[in-house]
Amino acid sequence: MHILQFKAMRMPLGKTLTSIILLTVLPFLHGCGNGGTVSSEGEEVELKYADNLSLTEFDGYTVVKVRNPWDTTRLLQTYVLVDNGMEVPSGFSKDQVINVPLKRSVIYSSVHNGLVNELGASSAIAGVCDSEYVYEPVLKDKIRKGEIADCGNSMSPNIEKIMSLSPGAILLSPFENSGGHGKLSQAGIPIVECADYMETSPLARAEWMKFYGRLYGEPDKADSLFAETERQYLELKRIAATTTSRPKVLMDRIYGQSWNLPAGKSTMGIMIQDAGGINPFSDVKVSGSLKLSPEKVLYEAQDADIWLIRFAYTPLTLKSLGEDNKLYTQFKAYKEGRVYGSDSSRTRIFEDVAFHPQWLLGNLIALFHPELSLPVEGKLYFEKIKP
Repeated sequence: MHILQFKAMRMPLGKTLTSIILLTVLPFLHGCGNGGTVSSEGEEVELKYADNLSLTEFDGYTVVKVRNPWDTTRLLQTYVLVDNGMEVPSGFSKDQVINVPLKRSVIYSSVHNGLVNELGASSAIAGVCDSEYVYEPVLKDKIRKGEIADCGNSMSPNIEKIMSLSPGAILLSPFENSGGHGKLSQAGIPIVECADYMETSPLARAEWMKFYGRLYGEPDKADSLFAETERQYLELKRIAATTTSRPKVLMDRIYGQSWNLPAGKSTMGIMIQDAGGINPFSDVKVSGSLKLSPEKVLYEAQDADIWLIRFAYTPLTLKSLGEDNKLYTQFKAYKEGRVYGSDSSRTRIFEDVAFHPQWLLGNLIALFHPELSLPVEGKLYFEKIKP
């Protein structure tokens, strides 16, 4: 039984909310007119954390349902992953059917490229977008040699090149009110909506690897990888919960006219709390990030004890940060020199952390609570920046 359904059924039956939850969740789980005929003979894959995903395995195929994170009463997509050589079940449109394991695919995000490579399926990556953000050596070498095609910027990809690769599927991250995928929507190529980033906890996002493992023919490897990720994460979280002090933590900096901050139910916002910190914007109970004015951030988080900034290539120092914007110098963390940077061109923070959140969690606990002893030494993503 899916965790959302279980939560609803635990409530008193007389409560109106029970009916509402069941009516919205059950269509997500079982289809009910949402793009496919599914018998009751399938076996549901256990998903303990992910709210926007369900996987039901049948003989020769798997039905995948992706819930719309922005309107949870609706489905974003339904897919049927059909084992190569097996008959396609009735009731599904062509663009919902994906033959697995994928032999050729185009992946927009380095986050998913890294996972596919880790699953041992890099040969199934025919093309990528934003190749400059791919730091995995194996993939970088294949891109350099032309074995993996560079399909341009993910916001305006080279559609003709993508289509010439004849991929079995395209993996990309959906955005709210994006208006579809333009020409790609008419290409007849299944588009996998990688909505994992909209989950509301690090483990929920990481659990999507069970879906990606089934796409690339490595379900057992993906399930095992997640089980170890979960075990390590929960152990670190338990250790961090023993502390009595909780520093206030500010994230990143101004881009353009706004400052993107982790919301209360975002994966980064939850991770800050799990590491024994305080997210200044935890009261905003939405997933994803918040776009706030710099003045609003200063008002809410001027007293932040620690400041974490992700950047790339250009060296970051306290001096250069203050010269970039005088507003930064007003924050407590800046004045006390407790600003930590992660150079994503060197640390691979974006490639690693989506599906290995325990690695970053260990780093954050060490920064927030150096007095704690951790069972394993975490990866070093954030280091104190120089004056």
